[in-house]
Amino acid sequence: MEYRLVGNSGLEISEIGLGTWLTFGGSLNESEATNLVTAAMNMGINYFDTANVYPLGMPSNNSTLTTQAAEIILGKALKRFSRDSYVVSTKAYFSMGTGPNREGLSRKHLIEQCNESLRRLNLEYIDIYYCHRFDPYTPIEETLMALDYLIRSGKVLYVGVCNWDQNQLAEANEIIKTRGLHPIITNQLKYNMFDRDIEEELLPFCEEVGIGITAYSPLANGVLSGKYKSFQKPPLNSRASRPETQSMMQRYLELEYLRKVEKLNEFAIQNGMTLPQLALAWNLRMKNISSCIVGATSAEQLSENTKGSDIDLSDEDINEINLFLMNEKQYI
Repeated sequence: MEYRLVGNSGLEISEIGLGTWLTFGGSLNESEATNLVTAAMNMGINYFDTANVYPLGMPSNNSTLTTQAAEIILGKALKRFSRDSYVVSTKAYFSMGTGPNREGLSRKHLIEQCNESLRRLNLEYIDIYYCHRFDPYTPIEETLMALDYLIRSGKVLYVGVCNWDQNQLAEANEIIKTRGLHPIITNQLKYNMFDRDIEEELLPFCEEVGIGITAYSPLANGVLSGKYKSFQKPPLNSRASRPETQSMMQRYLELEYLRKVEKLNEFAIQNGMTLPQLALAWNLRMKNISSCIVGATSAEQLSENTKGSDIDLSDEDINEINLFLMNEKQYI
């Protein structure tokens, strides 16, 4: 396993991180999740990503999952390891109940949810605390001041954001400089072979200002695992067959994408790797990507994914892959 610095900070995390959305407290029970965390640590993975709303994610009336379970399970699973051996990130923004002040990035919500996350994780501090989304209703300065307070109080070591654009980050950075606040070190963004919008402006901007990228959905919600085949029904219990995730899968299951997956899989086999390993190595060709967060459900699956950290794609490989992707942007 290789490790990378997160943005301009001195924090090192594994190139492959283990995520907990839909899995911890969802498809995995406490015992299974604990075994997976142990296996991850043995593989050299030191970065574990969760959120206060996981395994549910965005609130959904179609889901049988509940909030908070992932943090509790992850905290128990990490208890057997020394605190300096792993990095934990969690998040706040989405609704954690009915009534006012139960969502968003207000000072009240952030501080209360940080305290609740610490309790559930059974930790004295959180390594990276993320704003799970941008909050248009709370002044950015209030949010940044609250995050800075959490760092100065010792409850948080670093702060990050999820899916903030360059204008939002630029405004935040100006306030941080003016106020002398602790910086944003990472932006968690969706990035994979089929979701490349950040390459044009956002990724270069983040690199310029010293913000690292933690990439979620590096396998395009599992499509780049190769499990979905043209003209076949999605596998039982896969994201494409589950009510809470069906809608986000529709685009990827179009014939255009599945045919690209077939070509990419052929390329991977010809070059002695699996399709997930190829997809992760392709992501990691971007040096400002600190880690790719995967949502494995077994030690075998996770072990296969970690090997993507060991693969260096040549410029020739990347150019050939871009030909397979056809209408995707051509970047190296």
